[in-house]
Amino acid sequence: MLISLQGKTALVTGATGQLGRVMVRTLAASGADVAVHYAQNHAMADSLAAEIRRMGRRAIVVKANITDQASVNSMSQIIRQELSMPDIVVNNAVIQYEWTSVLNQNLSDFQSQFDSCVMQSVLTSKAFLPTMIEKRSGSFIGINTECSALCNADSGAYAAAKRGMDGLYRVLAKEVGGYGITVNQVAPGWTISDRDRERNTETSPEYSAKIPLARRGTDQEVANAVLFLASDLASFITGVCIPVSGGAVMV
Repeated sequence: MLISLQGKTALVTGATGQLGRVMVRTLAASGADVAVHYAQNHAMADSLAAEIRRMGRRAIVVKANITDQASVNSMSQIIRQELSMPDIVVNNAVIQYEWTSVLNQNLSDFQSQFDSCVMQSVLTSKAFLPTMIEKRSGSFIGINTECSALCNADSGAYAAAKRGMDGLYRVLAKEVGGYGITVNQVAPGWTISDRDRERNTETSPEYSAKIPLARRGTDQEVANAVLFLASDLASFITGVCIPVSGGAVMV
C-alpha cells in the first residue's frame, strides 16, 4: 500500500529547518503540492521549491512571521492566490532559545516559546481551518517534542510551551472533528539530521542507552509519521500526540 497525497496541497512552517526540509520532500514525494514557509533562509526555501518542481509538483515560497496575525494572514492570501489553500498544515516552526533552569531563564524566552508553539497554532488555525471546514476535510498537524512529556531540568520554557500547544490541539480536535478535519501532533525525540551527518555526530551512546530502541531516531522517521497523519490512512485518528522517540516516551 502506497501513501498518496495526489491532489492535495500542504503548508509546512519552518520548512527550511533541519526537520522541515525533510518533511517538505516527503510530502512532495507522495504527491502533494507544497507552500514552503521560511523566516530567514530564503536560499534554502528557493532550493526546496526547485526540488519539488523537479518532482513534478507545484511549489511556492512564502515568508512570514508565524507569531504575527497580519503576517500569517498575508501568507494565507499568497497561498490562496498562487497555489491553493492547504489541505494539510504542518506547524513546525519554533524560535530557538537558551536552555537553562527556570530560575535563570530570561522571561522573554518563556514568551517566545509560547508565541512560536501556541500562538503560531492559534494563528494558522484561524487562517486555514475555515477553508478546511468549508471542504469538510483536512489535516492539521503540530510538531511537539518528547520534552513536553519528560519535563527534564533546563527545559522549562520549551516544555511549558509545548504542553500548552498539546492542550490547544486536543481542544481543536474536538471543535473541528465534526467537519472531517483531523488534528494531531508528532513528538520527536533527539533526532539525527543533516547537521549530524555533516559533523559525524549521529552516534550518542549516553543518550541511546536510555532509549528502549537503543538509538536516536532520524529526521526521515519523524517525517514518515507526519506523512501518515496527513494521509487518508489516518482518517479516523484525531486528538493524538504520537511520540517518535524510540520508546523514551510511551503513551
